[in-house]
Amino acid sequence: MSAQPLWLVTGGCGFIGSHLCAALIAAGQHVRVLDDLSTGRRENLAPGATLMVGDVGDPSLLAAAMEGVSGCFHLAAIASVERATREWREAHRVNLSAFVAVLDAACAAGRVPVVYASSAAVYGSNADLPLGETAATRPLSAYGADKLGCELHARVAGVVHGLPTLGLRFFNVYGARQDPASPYSGVISIFADRLLRGEPIAIFGDGLQSRDFVPVSDVVAALRAAMMAADLEGRAFNVCSGRATTVLELARTLADTCGGNTAIRHLPARAGEVRHSLGDPTASRTALGLTAPRELADGLRDVMSWMRAGRPLLAPALTDRD
Repeated sequence: MSAQPLWLVTGGCGFIGSHLCAALIAAGQHVRVLDDLSTGRRENLAPGATLMVGDVGDPSLLAAAMEGVSGCFHLAAIASVERATREWREAHRVNLSAFVAVLDAACAAGRVPVVYASSAAVYGSNADLPLGETAATRPLSAYGADKLGCELHARVAGVVHGLPTLGLRFFNVYGARQDPASPYSGVISIFADRLLRGEPIAIFGDGLQSRDFVPVSDVVAALRAAMMAADLEGRAFNVCSGRATTVLELARTLADTCGGNTAIRHLPARAGEVRHSLGDPTASRTALGLTAPRELADGLRDVMSWMRAGRPLLAPALTDRD
């Protein structure tokens, strides 16, 4: 690759994509963003990046976007489990069919390496914790099924077409720019927003369900390392902390960060919710040279600082995602 490569980032105006673009530009590299701005924000575009507005599944637009790039980071998706259920066909088009279009365009452009976002949703409800990459994949949602489909098509792209790919199974990513105004945002931004407004936190069920929270800075490091390691194997690695945190523990840690207590109200548990999710980061740390993630409390302080600095507090009371 050249000293200053050009990278294509689909979904580069979104939460994770905007952080990735900023890191690439800070390293003196060039970035081209393809985003339809349906959930991404134009103001999130990293200074110095060029923006192409359009549908990631458009073959002619993809052909233009792939021209001259050293690699493609594919992050564009309908990331809401609830929306993927409600708008099954459209979500499938964006989350899987458009990914095949990205792979096809990458092949036509000279086998441009593709690093793409998969998800811990491919595991579904799985008691074999912590979840390593060899754990059974049995998704419980259309979103998880499409992400597993992406992994299968990426493998085909390598075996049949010689296209270098590498997938990353993101667990619960959090950080600045995770918009609390979105009903599909992560639980951390929703909780933080309500704390700053002095309102009670709503928790589904007993709050003892646990998740593996990973800061967006570590996700960006994984994406960049994956591009350097993209190969013909079509592999997928976990991006996780390897630490389980209950929803109640999360609420209390956030309250401590705010310097006070908070009221918690419990709502009925959601049908079909995964009770516990915990990833094993061993394989990704070995293969990609990743370091241990930041402590959750440190990352939460960064989120609260960003929100206090002027982020509009517009979040709804509840969210369909955690």
